[in-house]
Amino acid sequence: MMDLSAALRWQPPANWARIRTLDLHTAGEPLRLVIDGYPALAGRSVLERRRDALAHHDWARRVLMFEPRGHVDMYGCILTAPATADADFGVLFTHNEGYSAMCGHGIIAVTTALLELGMVPANKAIDGLRIDTPAGRVTAFADFDGERVARVRFHNVASFVAARDAVVDVPGLGTIRYDLVYGGGFYAYVDAADVGLTLEPASTPQLIAAGTAIKQAVVASRPVRHPTEADLGFLYGTIFVGPPTNPAHHSRNVCIFAEGEVDRSPTGTGVSGRCALHVARGDVALGESMVIESILGTTFAVRAVDAVDFGGYPAIIPEVEGKAYVCGRNEFLVDPEDPLAHGFLLR
Repeated sequence: MMDLSAALRWQPPANWARIRTLDLHTAGEPLRLVIDGYPALAGRSVLERRRDALAHHDWARRVLMFEPRGHVDMYGCILTAPATADADFGVLFTHNEGYSAMCGHGIIAVTTALLELGMVPANKAIDGLRIDTPAGRVTAFADFDGERVARVRFHNVASFVAARDAVVDVPGLGTIRYDLVYGGGFYAYVDAADVGLTLEPASTPQLIAAGTAIKQAVVASRPVRHPTEADLGFLYGTIFVGPPTNPAHHSRNVCIFAEGEVDRSPTGTGVSGRCALHVARGDVALGESMVIESILGTTFAVRAVDAVDFGGYPAIIPEVEGKAYVCGRNEFLVDPEDPLAHGFLLR
């Protein structure tokens, strides 16, 4: 008989990098939360740390996001020290292309992990976890079912409509109408019917192709500027909107972001932008909740809890609600002699 316990006793060589993570999913979308081994990031603000990660430590992102340890649709989170005086901690989110500005499903997953695993006291769920993100301050709250986190809701950064009813010529698709909206990241919102697609798993390859083409066309056709931070002035993705499967829900979102990633959740920043758009149109009132489906049929609820001015734009503060689950705990190793140590991607 082989001694299987030897694998548990084995220790890797001292010169191998080791990164430990906790894996979760929120409404189906993965979140690989780093709990040990990520390089220390320099910078006072989270945006400065984001620049440092890209310039000096991007190998670690590739190790965690890319094959053979991850996949093209993997998503991650690095916890950092707070960047403001009254924050509890900071976060930096990662994906196949780089580092995002904000991530709603990630906030829900991180909050669930910190509370359920006892990394922060449960009373923080009542007072609110104050989280510094590259896009600004986010505050998360949780409801409990016994010792388990039943739901997490968070107040997102100010969300606003940058352009309504814009049009762009897209090779292979023709003239496409879109709305450019910011919900922690900029998205081009497109009616799925306008590109002849349904928002179902079977349509995933066509959604990736159309979403990527629309994103590239919009980027080529106009500047995308954030009112206060130049680093946040980029188009993160395309969100296709369509009817829900469940008639009790408002609608369905499918987000194609970064380098053709498909969000399995309804997209926390995406539903924030949707809420801002519907409030601007006058068909959703402040405080009125919308339940939005993902490509899997999982849901987030979103409502506007306040109306504010942000950099000259009429904006809202969205509250997004969803649920996350812990699904794994990993230790990843990097053998310096491995020619594929820092990963690769094949779709």
